[in-house]
Amino acid sequence: MDNSHISALQAKHAGIEARIKAETSRPMPDAVLLATLKKRKLRVKEELSSAH
Repeated sequence: MDNSHISALQAKHAGIEARIKAETSRPMPDAVLLATLKKRKLRVKEELSSAH
């Protein structure tokens, strides 16, 4: 994979992490949304690790 794709994946991973932090800091976090975001984050992480 080229560096631009890896950079895009890293940015996507950071964005998902920010959304997870924002959701967990709410008084009543949405458990379904958190689970979905964590699964997405894991998929991006797996794609990143296979790119290296």
